[in-house]
Amino acid sequence: MGSDSETERSAQKQREKKKLAALAPIAKPLAGKKLCKRTLKLVRLAAEHKCLKRGVKEVVKSIRRGNKGICVIAGNISPIDVITHVPILCEEVNIPYVYVPSKEDLANAGATKRPTCCVLVLTKPAKGELGQEEQEKLKGEHDLVATEITELANSMF
Repeated sequence: MGSDSETERSAQKQREKKKLAALAPIAKPLAGKKLCKRTLKLVRLAAEHKCLKRGVKEVVKSIRRGNKGICVIAGNISPIDVITHVPILCEEVNIPYVYVPSKEDLANAGATKRPTCCVLVLTKPAKGELGQEEQEKLKGEHDLVATEITELANSMF
């Protein structure tokens, strides 16, 4: 039994090494393990409440329309030219952004089967309203992740 768990752990480490090897050189600020987990949890929560914009086209359109939120970008996109303009747009309008190692993990958190380049987590849904309790929970998680991302970005630059 002990050898099975060891082989699983080594396989998990190999997958993580492959994810990190596939990262683009511009993937900074890259979320650490803890921040990545918390960010993907926020994306999952936002997807449940329909507060999520998926894909480069939708994210850029939302940013240009003035929607605020957190931009989560996958770090293993190829070709990288697809997303190089997104961080610049985010910086222009003061939207915090962070890179996560895998587009597949980002897609799973965003409740879609297709790998996703980037998502924009909004504080309120585009259509309709959320209940007070759900709004408070989403806003609290959003603010927590946003402060961690800004701290990470400030420590890098």
